[in-house]
Amino acid sequence: MKATATSHDPPPGDSHSDRGAGRVLALALGAVVMVLLAGLLLLAQAGVMASRAATAADLAALAAADAQRGLASGEPCAVAGDVAGRHEARLASCKVLGGDEVEVVTELAYPIAWGTATGRARAGPPP
Repeated sequence: MKATATSHDPPPGDSHSDRGAGRVLALALGAVVMVLLAGLLLLAQAGVMASRAATAADLAALAAADAQRGLASGEPCAVAGDVAGRHEARLASCKVLGGDEVEVVTELAYPIAWGTATGRARAGPPP
């Protein structure tokens, strides 16, 4: 009696089997997609942090300019530091320029230690 080949046996003369190759390919493709998604997430987070740093700088500069013009109490750079702190940012520099203008730079640290987002703003009286 002759033995018949089952579906699990490789064809006669073929010593290599492709069984499991699709699973390995799917796992590799899944890993590549996960790495790309993680990179996209980090890029999106960097954009959000830059926006938050710019917003903190804008608001701090406006508050400092108001203090410089006498519309709010306090020293301009101290007011700017307080406003930046309320937005979880650090006041990196504050310069009172001529003519009641104030320039402010804020920094916001990333949750992971990859650097800081920086915001820069200038404010003064209306033209």
